[in-house]
This record gives sequence, structure tokens and C-alpha cells, in this order.
Amino acid sequence: MVCRMFRLETEVDKARRDLLHRRLRDTNTAASPVLRALRGTPAERESPLHVWVSDANGRLAGGLVGHTWTTWLHVTYLWVDAAHRGTGLGSTLLTEAERLATTERACTHSRVETWDFQAPDFYRKRGYEVVCVIPDYPPGVTEYTLTKRLG
Repeated sequence: MVCRMFRLETEVDKARRDLLHRRLRDTNTAASPVLRALRGTPAERESPLHVWVSDANGRLAGGLVGHTWTTWLHVTYLWVDAAHRGTGLGSTLLTEAERLATTERACTHSRVETWDFQAPDFYRKRGYEVVCVIPDYPPGVTEYTLTKRLG
């Protein structure tokens, strides 16, 4: 009979986190021909995509922070200052990010996560479809994941 002893730890450990990430990536690469084909190519890495807009005084009026990976744009943050909301600035930021992702990075899809009190209707009006709804994330709030086919 084999007896194995394990020690469970809960500390934050960057070195082990990085090791775990490498091992998971290697396991996923071995299991997926698509991921295997991406290894060692520029498409394997996420590329930042940022769009900024400043007001007449040079202050930040809004911005979009995201990245592209393979054929996807992932919108991480989209924010417009309260003084400029309702002016179309958010649409302008999103449209420019989608344009850059499509024309310069060959993206065919986009995704975003947003909460119910933020902007699910904003994204729906711009062609995004809800693909996931997570109630009570965080408690009392609903999170939406939306995607859109670009081009």
C-alpha cells in the first residue's frame, strides 16, 4: 500500500503561481491542437489595445483598455467621465477599438464583461449578445458576458 503525505498551504507565492501557470499552459498545449499551433507565434501572446480621449483642457474624458489575443478583442475597461456621458463618446471609443482590432490585428470577435448597473444595454445596442449571466456576482449584482462578431 502506498501512503502519500501532502501539505496544504494557502499563502500567496508568486514563484509557485508562475510555475503553475507554465504547467497548466503546457498541459493545455498538449491537449489542444489549436493552442499547440499558437505556441511560439506572435498570436500566442496578448497585445494591449488602449484608446484614450481628452477634453479641450487635456484632461482624461474617457478611455478603453483591452487586449487582443488570437482573433479576439477583449474589452477590459470602458469609462467615460460623467460630464461627457450621453454624448456618444463611449460609442466612439468602442468603435475605434473594434476598428483597430479588425484592421490592424485581424480580430473577428469581441468580448466584454459588465455588471447590470453598468452597461449591458450599451453593448447590446452596439451588436453585442449576452452569452453568460452570473447572478449575485458580487451579491446583489448580476454580471454579464457579451460577445460580438466583428467585421
